[in-house]
Amino acid sequence: MTKNRPPGFVGGRFSFYFASMKNDEEKYSLCALNRIFGFEPKIAHALISHIGSASGVFSLSERETDSLLGPWSRYKGQICRKALEEAAEEVERLKRAGISFIGMSEDDYPGILAECEDAPIGLYIRSTTPPSELFAPERKIAVVGTRDISPYGTEWCSRIVQGLGRTREKPLIVSGLALGTDICAHQEAVASGLPTIAVMATGPEAIYPQRHKAFAERMAATEGCALVTDYPPGTAPLAIHFLRRNRIIAGLSDATILVESRIRGGGMMTSRLAFSYNREVYALPGRVDDPRSQGCNLLIKGKIAEAIDSVEGLAESLGVCMYAKKGQVSDESFLKAVFGSSADPTLIREMEAILKAIRRNRGMTLDELAAGTGLGYGRTAHLAGMLEMEGVISIDLLQRCTINIRKSR
Repeated sequence: MTKNRPPGFVGGRFSFYFASMKNDEEKYSLCALNRIFGFEPKIAHALISHIGSASGVFSLSERETDSLLGPWSRYKGQICRKALEEAAEEVERLKRAGISFIGMSEDDYPGILAECEDAPIGLYIRSTTPPSELFAPERKIAVVGTRDISPYGTEWCSRIVQGLGRTREKPLIVSGLALGTDICAHQEAVASGLPTIAVMATGPEAIYPQRHKAFAERMAATEGCALVTDYPPGTAPLAIHFLRRNRIIAGLSDATILVESRIRGGGMMTSRLAFSYNREVYALPGRVDDPRSQGCNLLIKGKIAEAIDSVEGLAESLGVCMYAKKGQVSDESFLKAVFGSSADPTLIREMEAILKAIRRNRGMTLDELAAGTGLGYGRTAHLAGMLEMEGVISIDLLQRCTINIRKSR
């Protein structure tokens, strides 16, 4: 008899998730919304915000759904119990295969990504590390660039990631598993003992390109590393999927480093997205007649990216501390070299406090610096002006402050 089947009955059998459906319904609802609105996450964000929860969206009547989406919406009829049950079955099936799903309202969802207005509704994660630990590193840095990387680009990509591996903070390296720059960044990260995440343009069960399958599986089995995607199982590696996944690479990262890129390319798109998210952007300058450096040079010229001229200077600007090397100087010694050894000690201490605050949060405004250092706006603006005049920091039109890559004096 079928008339007494419970709501969790699917396809002629009891759904295996029925017993836990009530407890996990928010997760299943987020997964279902991700499957429905993956290409237009802002619609799902608006629905969740209006209703108050993802599970609440699936409690709406057809009339209520039509009134919110519009009667002619192409999503008409997709928000239904069947979609929720299919999502629940998918979540549980993937869990058994070692792939987890986290939705944006869950505690483990990366907060830095949730700040973006087009953040994915959920992420599929293939890793042996719990999501709460995976996204825990204080600094998350994207390293991106062309697939057609030059020997110059390969050398600098390796030097940059190896240099970050010598820092105390051990930042998380984010890239896209593609040929060229991406795979170089991932491989150097693993070799340097850094955690790394590959944001894929396919479903969680697929690896593209195939030639990276063995390394990707090793990544997924390495502590602190993961394969991440917002695409559901069965998603093919189409060109548009690579373009869309770039927003996740930029959104997951505090800073984006562009190693090499033509004027049009995925790396350029990722860098511009990072800039639009008010994140740090760095680019490796190159020969003006090399097409693979023209994108980097363009971003530097347009003041979208800061030029990289040394690994040590880049690390300092990123706010990560490299283990001391011979000849490396402290902020105090550097400031005394800039303003004179007889400079007022109070002045030096206050400037050190300003530099420390900017390193913690690159792009702080003068108001935020004044509040963070307790120096007051007038004093902070005066000291920041002095630092800017000496080229130690830069202040943009919105009064956001960044530390310039330190030149030797």
